[in-house]
Amino acid sequence: MFKQAILLLGLGLLINPVMNARQLNGRVFETVNGKHVPIPGANVIWLGTNRGTTTNSNGEFLLNHHPDTDYLLVSFVGYRSDTVRVEKDMETIEIELISGEMLDEIAVSERQSGSSVDRLETMHVENIAGEELHKAACCNLSQSFETNASVDAAYSDAATGAKQIRLLGLSGRYVQMMTENFTNYYGLATAFGLEYIPGPWMDAIQVSKGTAAVVNGYDAITGQINVEYKKPTSSEPVYANWLINDKGRTEVNLNGRWIINDNWSTMLMTHHGWSLMKNDVNNDNFMDHPLVDRQLFFARTDYKGSKGFTSRLGLKYFYEDRLGGQLNYNPDVNPLDQTAYGVDINTKRYEAFWKNGYVFPGMKHTSLAMINNLTYHEHDGVYGLRQYEASQMSYYGNLIWQSVLVDHHHTYHAGLSMKYDRYDEHLDEFPLGRKEIVPGAYLQYSMNLDNGLSAIAGIRADNHNEYGMFYTPRFHMKYKPNGITVIRASAGKGWRTANVLAENSFLLASSRVMRIDDDLLPEEAWNAGISLTQYFMVGNQEWRATAEYYRTQFENQLVVDMDSDVDEVHFSNLSGQSFSNTYQIELSAPLVKGLDLRTAYRYNDVQQNIGGVMREVPLTSRSKGFLTASYKTPLGKWQFDATGQYNGGGRIPSTAANPDVYQRGESFDPYPMLHAQVTKYFKSWSVYLGVENILNYRQEKPIIAASDPFGKYFDAAMIWGPLEGRKFYLGFRWQLVNLHKDNK
Repeated sequence: MFKQAILLLGLGLLINPVMNARQLNGRVFETVNGKHVPIPGANVIWLGTNRGTTTNSNGEFLLNHHPDTDYLLVSFVGYRSDTVRVEKDMETIEIELISGEMLDEIAVSERQSGSSVDRLETMHVENIAGEELHKAACCNLSQSFETNASVDAAYSDAATGAKQIRLLGLSGRYVQMMTENFTNYYGLATAFGLEYIPGPWMDAIQVSKGTAAVVNGYDAITGQINVEYKKPTSSEPVYANWLINDKGRTEVNLNGRWIINDNWSTMLMTHHGWSLMKNDVNNDNFMDHPLVDRQLFFARTDYKGSKGFTSRLGLKYFYEDRLGGQLNYNPDVNPLDQTAYGVDINTKRYEAFWKNGYVFPGMKHTSLAMINNLTYHEHDGVYGLRQYEASQMSYYGNLIWQSVLVDHHHTYHAGLSMKYDRYDEHLDEFPLGRKEIVPGAYLQYSMNLDNGLSAIAGIRADNHNEYGMFYTPRFHMKYKPNGITVIRASAGKGWRTANVLAENSFLLASSRVMRIDDDLLPEEAWNAGISLTQYFMVGNQEWRATAEYYRTQFENQLVVDMDSDVDEVHFSNLSGQSFSNTYQIELSAPLVKGLDLRTAYRYNDVQQNIGGVMREVPLTSRSKGFLTASYKTPLGKWQFDATGQYNGGGRIPSTAANPDVYQRGESFDPYPMLHAQVTKYFKSWSVYLGVENILNYRQEKPIIAASDPFGKYFDAAMIWGPLEGRKFYLGFRWQLVNLHKDNK
């Protein structure tokens, strides 16, 4: 029944009238050092209507003339909006936007929201920009969602420091993690990948829920998170960020870019983070967080030719030592020769990507792109007396052709892709390696009509060397009956192959036996969702309200059974049902000038057949209440941010077979979280002071049998709440705003 409903939803593409109105070719730009720099993603709308478009990567747009108005409204975050008159016989136009950032030290523009949803996009994509990332410490990607109502990030266990996200009530492994629009940070990077991207490196984060477009692969089941790094042509010439907290964590970030000439630009980003203080607030003789020494380097070079060719080359290096466990654990002594329990993980990761694009002369909507990404990842981990050693070699390639059908209202993408992964894994003396080779092909059609209706329909086929053919249909639709109401719907299928140990390595921090079935199949799920967004004016401020519902239903899933036997974790194929229903309402309200308020409530109904019994998925909050407020003074000198969360209760895996002293309840209670930060801005630098977990809430006794870590009842993976108490932090940001002759 669920699949039939999804297929019916795809019947939205029936009749596509061809519009023959006169067309307007335009370009939106800003002037930097006397040169015109295109503004991609700018909104271009006929004034008083819902007809419009957005500029492409070259700042260009194509739009039919409107019979009822001669005025275009052009806007983009961080720039002053402009209204331009267009004569009826005009065929081309150039529009300059003025940056609203600063005139000397005084801001003159309206404050833009750090989190926004483009009402012109067919898919519901939330864009988290730099303004939002500055509302919290934002040391890395895992901390970037503290002010986001849709994505949760929390510790996976009480020993390794691994964090995982949840979207639509399900684990982050069902989210397609991407960097600059190619899949990244899966497999061995699943456990700690959220910490591989420092906050100061990010230009923006895009979060989309539900099924994604087929162009980027078959992986996305519950959503997609894409990170856009800073670019040489748009970032600060020099940027520095330093942060320290009272738990002994320190981070230093340095970014620098160099514009060589009109075609070439380059950038270097570095990060060094370390945590050297042993903290044990609950006195269980285990460190509350691991000691960490982390180093990252990222070098990129961009080329933009004058004849439609662009190219980007990037190289990244990551190194980390992570030490957790008991306070008296000595990493220089063989684990077999000491009585202390330790977690000692060494990680090395190398990445290289090369992206090329070509726009054909005289064919602004026809282009060819090639994306290549190569990764090598090493993981060497000790978990008590267990040893998990693994390496992953991965390649991803995507050849994308884009063009029009009849006119710019009807476009299509077609392409070929290749995904290669080789895993060499050893858990103690047992080898568990494998190799995956998955060539694929896809076709995607997009329709964007002037009557407010747009749709995207796609299909892809991927041939897995072990599991055969994956067929992935996906559909998105948006209808905008007027300028203030947006209705979106999506449906489609997703696939993924489970990386059992890599994705669940935090479970090694327990005495449980890892029992893995031999016949594990790919995970396969359908997802469908609908959202309604309403914009309305309160006074002279525009408010936004959104209501949405998503359902994910699995046809097969990797079941992680921690209930049937307290002495083991059983990994098996799904037998029976598994589904997630997520309901969310959200309100974004700029109450007065300079004061933004966002509030949301989400309810999760997540159930799975575990051990032959239909149960609520464990260690998952059933609900979440969210409120964030941000105020910036009129001259932009001070900013005050506060975020409050109410996390609903959930189920705990059964521990009834343990002795009474090592048993836990059947469920955990709701708990609150509160964070706050104050920032003082100067001309080229700012200083910020904040506190996380103001109420000092911590999960009590997070580790079962902490006093006997080598005994049969030890378990550090029963985590549902925060492990660290109140944390104070102090940070400093500095940027060189203007560099003489722009580095040339």
